[in-house]
Amino acid sequence: MWARACVSAAQRSVLWRAILPDAAWHQRSLRCTHCDEGRLSLSELQHLDCMSPELSSVDLDGLYTHDERGAILQVLNTASREELAGIKLLRGRKSANIVQHREQSGPFNCLQSLLHVPLFKHKTIVKVCQSILSPLQEPAKREKKLHGLKFVKPDVERKQLLAAKTIVSIVFGIRRIAWAHVDHNLTVMDWNQEESHRYMKGPYQPSLYLEEISSAVSNIPAADFYVLEKPGISTQNANLFPVTLHLRTVEAMLHGLLSPHFPRDGQHRVLSVVRTAVGKHFQLMVGEARTSGRELVQQLMADSVTHENPRVLFPHDTLARYRRLFHKAGPDRGEEMCDALLQAIAFYEFLFNDS
Repeated sequence: MWARACVSAAQRSVLWRAILPDAAWHQRSLRCTHCDEGRLSLSELQHLDCMSPELSSVDLDGLYTHDERGAILQVLNTASREELAGIKLLRGRKSANIVQHREQSGPFNCLQSLLHVPLFKHKTIVKVCQSILSPLQEPAKREKKLHGLKFVKPDVERKQLLAAKTIVSIVFGIRRIAWAHVDHNLTVMDWNQEESHRYMKGPYQPSLYLEEISSAVSNIPAADFYVLEKPGISTQNANLFPVTLHLRTVEAMLHGLLSPHFPRDGQHRVLSVVRTAVGKHFQLMVGEARTSGRELVQQLMADSVTHENPRVLFPHDTLARYRRLFHKAGPDRGEEMCDALLQAIAFYEFLFNDS
């Protein structure tokens, strides 16, 4: 049995001389499983270099027949961003980059021209082309729903989520409701919070909660979907009951105020994401507790300026304002804003990178 990855000729020569008698050395032969060089005597291995050439030197169009190239280019030149996102390795910014390149430079005339699209290298292009030519390799269950979004409830069909142009991610605490308005290219369109000191003061008055939450909702931008954080609070600890009641009250009112048409059309526009799932996605969990995401958010803002293809994009004309607002919130008052932004990013990455 041969190892699947080829080792160097010198290494093979030393290895086989160590395990085979000298008399048998020139009589034995083997066939490399990594290439098509055929059967060779072991004594010839010291002269063999069967490593595949670097893909960067390969003409991508030469790897496919005329009909195959035509089929691939037809998809790349005509498919919408949502349809491209359904192809393996084209989820997220890659599908957006293809559409943007088409709009700016016109349709692709050859596969080699894909190298001009950001985030596309030879190896990636080959895999994308293979996925287009062999779509049946994609798991059929994706057509029903995204199983990778199992921590997002209720279940919504994949095509509806992919068709959404923007979402608003909402995180609420004891004193604040924060939101991040993000589009499908992971561009931050709005990021803010509203504070109230009237919550949890004396008895729970529905009219007070309705007034405060309605005020916050009036400032939240319109979007295709609203994604609420689902906090995980133990029901075993009686001391946390007032907090649990407060959070559940806010959650219920947000559901009602943000989806007023649900009784008529039955379409879910308000979703919930488990808090710990977002924490695990960004490696912010320590045991069962989630740590602060402030440093990560600060890094994302810095990357938006310094990286050509940042993970999340802050428009230059708004980044300074977001930074001031973020720092003005203070070290202990900006957590909801951080969490709202991270939840929006995680939601899209769950959607586009689901496997």
